[in-house]
Amino acid sequence: MLESLLQAILAQVEQPKKDLEHNLRALLNETIERMDLVSQSEIDRQKKALETANLRLTQLKQQVDQLEQALLQLKKAP
Repeated sequence: MLESLLQAILAQVEQPKKDLEHNLRALLNETIERMDLVSQSEIDRQKKALETANLRLTQLKQQVDQLEQALLQLKKAP
């Protein structure tokens, strides 16, 4: 009889515990979404894109320098 009473009490405690856990998870998720956090994979993706853009910018600067030099050579030629 004591065992069945204990089981009944534990069953009554379990449901509020599950409800509380569910509500806390929902609240935490909502708070995190409002914080506008970014995942590490998104940071890595953006870093890779920035590195690619910087490499391309360096290449374009070199091309501009070469074209400017060629233009100067043409202006110096009679």
